Amino acid sequence: MTDTSFTPSSDAVNIFDRNVVRMRRTRAAKITAEKEFGDANFLFMEVADRLVDRLLDVSRNFDLALDIGCHSGEVHHWLQNCPEKVKHLIQCDMAEAYAKTANARAASFVANEDLLPVKPESLDLVISNLSLHWVNDLPGAFAQIRQSLKPDGLFMGSMMGGESLFEMRSAIMEAEIELSGGISPRVSPFADIRDAGSLMQRAGFNLPVLDSEVIDVTYENLFKLAQDLRNMGETNAVHERVKSFSSRQLFMRAAEIYAEKHTNDEGRIPASFVIIYMHGWAPDPSQQQPAKPGSGQTSLADFLTDTQEG
Repeated sequence: MTDTSFTPSSDAVNIFDRNVVRMRRTRAAKITAEKEFGDANFLFMEVADRLVDRLLDVSRNFDLALDIGCHSGEVHHWLQNCPEKVKHLIQCDMAEAYAKTANARAASFVANEDLLPVKPESLDLVISNLSLHWVNDLPGAFAQIRQSLKPDGLFMGSMMGGESLFEMRSAIMEAEIELSGGISPRVSPFADIRDAGSLMQRAGFNLPVLDSEVIDVTYENLFKLAQDLRNMGETNAVHERVKSFSSRQLFMRAAEIYAEKHTNDEGRIPASFVIIYMHGWAPDPSQQQPAKPGSGQTSLADFLTDTQEG
């Protein structure tokens, strides 16, 4: 694979500190490999399972595929149950530690999601599981994925979006207003499904289909949730985040608010992860095309009756 010298999108914004994202993914890779805190990649495994299940609904097999932002190789793990679906899988991740861990499953290399060293029209399938929500240049990432696909190649992806972790966001925000009279960015922002769909269309994908679902995970308290997010490498990495240590008082109060407003019948708090699923094809003349305006052969009047009297 060679570098395509891709130029970043002019729409790119510098929301995330990518060095921090890389450091946290490196730490998460170590935790996952050593199972220091149990199955720290449980959410990646669960969504990868659902993503591969959607891939199985596509009535064709793929010769060469790339898993972008592969973490520890969760997509490959589930693809082993259906080896005929993807003949050759290559993986990449921005964190070298993740790429090395994933390499035990299938070939992998280190690369940023928005600067892929991949030849144009070289891949039959691109898949990405819960990584694209950390990309600053999401329009550029979609454009590169589209360019890397052969005609009639498929992109399938998942990312966190919308109102993910709204319970935690609102509890911390309320506590911060109460204690300091203002708020600061403490949880990373997520794109919504409409934004993702628009960006896929702008990147040139045909027949884009997007949907979302909510995965609810329950915890003993806010501190247990925060520990899981750290272990997954999914904690706040926005440039404008508070970089000094926050007071224990703030998080104690946020934990109280969280519990007061959201504790379920079992005495646990829910954390809602909104998952956006994306599906789109690289254009090809063989694909179904929308009819041209005015080309219809049947009049709407043929199906309507006149119910008005006199």
